[in-house]
Amino acid sequence: MPSAARAGMITIGPDLEVRRMGYGAMRLTGDGVWGPVADVDNAHAVLRAAVEMGVTLIDTANSYGPEVNEQYIHDALFPYADDLVIATKGGMTRAGPSEWQRNGDPAHLRDECEASIKRLGVDAIQLYQLHAPDPQIPYAESVGALAELQREGKIQHIGISNVDSMQLEVASDIVEVVSVQNRFSISDRDSLEVLLACERHGIAFLPWFPLASGGLVDDGPLASIADAHDATVYQIALAWLLARSPVIVPIPGTASLAHLEENVAAAAIRLNESEMRALEVVA
Repeated sequence: MPSAARAGMITIGPDLEVRRMGYGAMRLTGDGVWGPVADVDNAHAVLRAAVEMGVTLIDTANSYGPEVNEQYIHDALFPYADDLVIATKGGMTRAGPSEWQRNGDPAHLRDECEASIKRLGVDAIQLYQLHAPDPQIPYAESVGALAELQREGKIQHIGISNVDSMQLEVASDIVEVVSVQNRFSISDRDSLEVLLACERHGIAFLPWFPLASGGLVDDGPLASIADAHDATVYQIALAWLLARSPVIVPIPGTASLAHLEENVAAAAIRLNESEMRALEVVA
């Protein structure tokens, strides 16, 4: 498993030590994850506050905006702190708000990676993730394109996203996969098989939509446990993820400073065994 050298920390791959509560920057875009935000100063303030609160992993993608999300990260945080890991992704194209098209063509992935390097102002991407398998391109070819970029020194570590367990096996035969990013939350556990595979192979698991996109129901055991901890149901959902598996690194996203502080504080909540059993029925 990824090592936990210090409390609340995890080492992704051989050397990316980060806090287990990350930040997903996708919400720092316009409606439908399209175009710029209305308040750029707020976007910069949220990013700076995340780092000030101790977040050391920020997740983005060239398709968020597209492009503007990576640019906000550069403008707000460059030069980056030595312990800050910026993870980005390639393999999605955009035609408009809420429209997503998969493109795993090797030439396209190379262009996207090199453009992300320029926007972020780095020599190499610390963690570059293949955003999703493209049914029009053999998955091994897409992963192989990232392997080539890694050999050239443009990518330090490779992750994959939106995969099943077979695709994880295919990728792992080509490169050292250090992370998987799939949708997973207390109310959505469809990727449990992939999570268990990550545990077996020591691969970090970054759940996207870890708060079910704000759709958690505020009743039943989730609400009662939240009351017992003087917390919100969303904080308990994040605490559940941290307790569910040592390889999980939640990356909740928000454009609100107040919600950011709430999410980061969830890392301090400790759920006992009876609470974890009660939360099994929430799915």
